[in-house]
Formats: sequence, C-alpha cells, structure tokens
Amino acid sequence: MSYRLYIPGPINVSEDTFRAMTQGMVGHRSKDFVALYESIQPGLQRMMETSDPVYLSTSSSWGVMEGSIRNVVAKKVLCCMNGAFSDKWLDVAKRCGKQAGALQFDWGKPVCPEAVRQELSTGAYDAITIIHSETSTGTLSPLSEIMKVVREFPEVISIVDTVSSFTTLPVSKDKNGVDIMLSGSQKALAMPPGLALLSVSERARKRAETISDRGYYFDFLEFQANHEKGMTPSTPAISLVYALQHQVRQIEAEGLENRYARHTRLNEKVRTWARSRGFSLFPEEKFGTRGLNCFANTKNVDLEAVNKALKSRFQCVIDGGYGKLKGKTFRISNMGDETDATMDTLINALDTVFGELGA
Repeated sequence: MSYRLYIPGPINVSEDTFRAMTQGMVGHRSKDFVALYESIQPGLQRMMETSDPVYLSTSSSWGVMEGSIRNVVAKKVLCCMNGAFSDKWLDVAKRCGKQAGALQFDWGKPVCPEAVRQELSTGAYDAITIIHSETSTGTLSPLSEIMKVVREFPEVISIVDTVSSFTTLPVSKDKNGVDIMLSGSQKALAMPPGLALLSVSERARKRAETISDRGYYFDFLEFQANHEKGMTPSTPAISLVYALQHQVRQIEAEGLENRYARHTRLNEKVRTWARSRGFSLFPEEKFGTRGLNCFANTKNVDLEAVNKALKSRFQCVIDGGYGKLKGKTFRISNMGDETDATMDTLINALDTVFGELGA
C-alpha cells in the first residue's frame, strides 16, 4: 500500500510527474538529450539565482556533498554543525582523507556568523561546509549573514547544502557569493530520489584544478567539460531528468514568488495547528525553516502509534524524529506540490488521531 508522505523526504510525487518520467528513452550522448539538458538550464539558474551552470548528478545529494570536499579542500575544511546531516559532513570529510575542523552548535540552534569569523580568522581553513536548512531539526541558519563573514576570507571556498530549502524560499547563490550550492530531487522539487543538482563557481573550479585526488565521478572539471556540450560526465538517470524538466516548467508557471508565498502559508498553517495542540517548534520560531516544521514532543505522544493510525486509517505518514531526536520531536513536511487542501487533509487526520490519544 502507498501512503501520502508528509515526511521531510522523499515527499509525495504527483501523477503528472510520474507520467513525465515515462517519456521515451534517448541516448545520453544524442542531440535529443542535449536539447533536454539545455532546456532546463535557464530555469535552474533562475531558481538558484546564479549565472553559473547547474550540473546534474545521478546520485543522492551526499554524492555531490562528498564530491565537493574532494574537489576543493587542499588544506582544511571547517564543518558548521547543528544537526544530524551537518554533523555527518565532518565524518565524510575525514573519510575522504581531509583535515577537518568542527564548529559545533546544539541541535536546533542556527550557525552563528561570529563563531564562523572566529574560526576562519585562524587561517587554518580553505573551505567551509554549511547546511542552510538542517532537515533533521527544521533549523534555518542565516545564510546571508554567514556568507557576509565568509567573503572576508577570499581563500575559503564555500559549500552550501540547500537540500530542504531550495525553492521553498529565496536562496541567491550569486548575491551571497556562494561557491558551491547543491540540492536534491526528493525534497521540494517533489521528484523521486536519485538526482542531485550543484552549481559551481569558476573560483571553485580553479581550486579543483589544483587538487590531484579529486576523483572522477564528481570531478568538477568533468562536469564543466560535459556541461559545455549539453551533457553529463556519466550516464544520467534520464527518466529523472524528464521529471526535472516537468517540475521546472511547473515552478516557472506558478512563479517563484508565488511558490515561496505558498510554502510560507502552508508552513504557518501547520505551526498554527501545532500551537493549538500545545506544541512548539524545536528551533526558535524565527529560525524555523519553511519547507517543513520540527516540533518538540513535549507531551510525550506515542509517535509510533500516531503513524500506525495515520497509515491504516488515513493512508498518510509524518516523521517521528531523526537520529537522537527520534520520539522526542516530530516533523511535518509542507514542501513541493502540497496545497491548502492536502495540508488540511493531514491536519484533520492529525486532529482525529491526537485527540484519540489524548494529546
């Protein structure tokens, strides 16, 4: 049985997106694929607010997150950590054989720009990793303020994960001076998992030229050389590229400002419901992200029982907390193609289930 996914990813995929994936297969070195690839570039650049190319990688976002480390870290990378996924980046960097420093914040707290300045002032680092929206805790760090600090250190290449913020709110790559911005298909783009997007500055590519062990599959120079021909370095998941083309068209038809407003409205709708039930956000309200909400389970609700009831009676599911927050928080996604009607359907189901559980 399938369920409507109100978890932070993968999220629900619409029937029309699935239909887009069934288009006829083409050769990935053919003129047909070149036309497909080039048709989506302008839209992706507008979404990222960049004049840099946007590469497509057949991988999870972690593929290009690791690849970015391999491409640009020569000296040492500073990993800004405030949740499960940003914490993991430190481990990934070390597994790649790179020197890495941890700038640790409590889970649910945003990355502090002044703390970034203090660490970078040591001169020890030539790269930094930042997760804009830490999905595990629903925490949005102040990217513009952080990047204003990072730009004070021209030797530092910035790597920014926008996996759960991309297209839910404005994130300007060029205005903020981000060197590498990446995202994935399974969050707000409302596609199946398996495709990652990354936009890389010329500055970052020049750094990559100096790195001898950057590998092949995620080599920025290979991405750029193939991009110039309208292709990808390796065989891509062409069906997912069709889905991406469809979603780019849908997003452009809605308009980015309208899309941002819809995500904010639906996000607030869920927050209002949670407040009415006596729950509060796990992060401070002003640092809550807009594609999902992470609530503290202050009433010790049996979240497994909640999901069991949601699945069996309402064919939907929410998230019962990630990592060390499992059972202590619950997360509800409102990203992608969700509407007032679909969120109202979930809220009505939650009211029924939480009411029966006395929450």
